[in-house]
Amino acid sequence: MGMISDFKEFALGGSLIDMATGIIIGVASGKLISSLVSDVIMPPIGVALGGVNFADLGYKLADVGGGEKGLEPIMLKWGAFVQSFIDFLIIMAVVFIIVKIATRNDKEEEEAGPSQEDLLTEIRDALQKK
Repeated sequence: MGMISDFKEFALGGSLIDMATGIIIGVASGKLISSLVSDVIMPPIGVALGGVNFADLGYKLADVGGGEKGLEPIMLKWGAFVQSFIDFLIIMAVVFIIVKIATRNDKEEEEAGPSQEDLLTEIRDALQKK
């Protein structure tokens, strides 16, 4: 019964709602960052490299059907991978910044006053003096 009650506490507690909110925001942010990379960052890089579309860059591994119309060759699309990697780097930078801000706020709250241990020590010392 312990596991069921733990799950009930998790499901009905605030942590599930917090997690769901974080996932929804993460998905929306991922789409936004993917658009930023593919529509804003990569086109100027493509122009600087001679007017290429990065998503189309790749290495042709084999022709399917001997090059017949309607059949695309099998490609190793390294350009699309580079775009995804840049997406990943930007997302990691944003997550890093958010975590740094959140932990800095936690540290400021901790430094705001004496800890429980300090207060209890003061109380003990005051009681011992009486």
